[in-house]
Amino acid sequence: MNAQAFDLFADNFCNNLERLRGLSSFTVRGYRADLKSVGEFMVTEEISSVVEFDRQDVRRYLSWLLELGYQRSSIVRKLSVLRRFFGWMLDEGYLKINPVPRRLPMKKDRILPRFLNKEEISRMIVATTEVSGKSWISLRDAALLELMYGAGLRVSEVSSSDLSGLDLVTNQIKVEGKGSKERISLFGLPAARALKLYLENARLYLLNEKNTDALFVSRDGNRLSVRSIQDRVVKYARASGLGQRVHAHTLRHSFATHMIDGGADLRVVQELLGHSTPETTQIYTHVTGSQARKSYILAHPMSNIDSETNPKAN
Repeated sequence: MNAQAFDLFADNFCNNLERLRGLSSFTVRGYRADLKSVGEFMVTEEISSVVEFDRQDVRRYLSWLLELGYQRSSIVRKLSVLRRFFGWMLDEGYLKINPVPRRLPMKKDRILPRFLNKEEISRMIVATTEVSGKSWISLRDAALLELMYGAGLRVSEVSSSDLSGLDLVTNQIKVEGKGSKERISLFGLPAARALKLYLENARLYLLNEKNTDALFVSRDGNRLSVRSIQDRVVKYARASGLGQRVHAHTLRHSFATHMIDGGADLRVVQELLGHSTPETTQIYTHVTGSQARKSYILAHPMSNIDSETNPKAN
């Protein structure tokens, strides 16, 4: 196969996503990574040109990914990217038919998102001082974690947040979500206090005379990257004894779960999270057993029948 030809198609597709579709550079990098495995498969199977890819090749590609040990969720994502890639090629006139079926030949395993309880969130925030000491970095990272959890932001949204978009009077921040869609996110007093401490006592020193509107900056005064934020979250999770399975998105899961458990309307949570459809938000309607029992006792008219008919039950 002409590897350069496939890379050219992939580059043009990804450039189209970023420039015309408005997807973030972080999302586009993920698309590039998923397409890379397609190129590797074509080399392995000696498929000479991407335009020769047919439905039989799609099935062989899925089997190849399974043999390599990819999780079903990763394979479903890669298949979705492949469908979109071939859809673009179809629109551009390179193909006469999209070889990826509209209906997925395999379904993604439904995995409930992991979330932290309030005590675990507090441990992570305390860890910023224990690990980094009472420094500019600890003040920055405490504000970072408080905002990510307090507003339920994506890591890319935190990284791209600007000082000019922050309002500490109304406790809200303007962020740019998926598809370059702007929204206003709210946060509470703990996040507001942490942000104020960071802005008054740390950000100016971290800037080191550089001029940027970035809300969170690194030691050298540049905008804090997505990778750096992810690494900080993992670092504090491990330091607080929460293990290796906690990542930046866990804080967003925790925000959504605690909102739903606290009685927030699903549509409100959807709006705060920036989800385009309520179906995406519905996964957070899973609740703990104690919360489900509490809701049942408060809401169901026959929930206390034992205590009324059997005095010994009390």
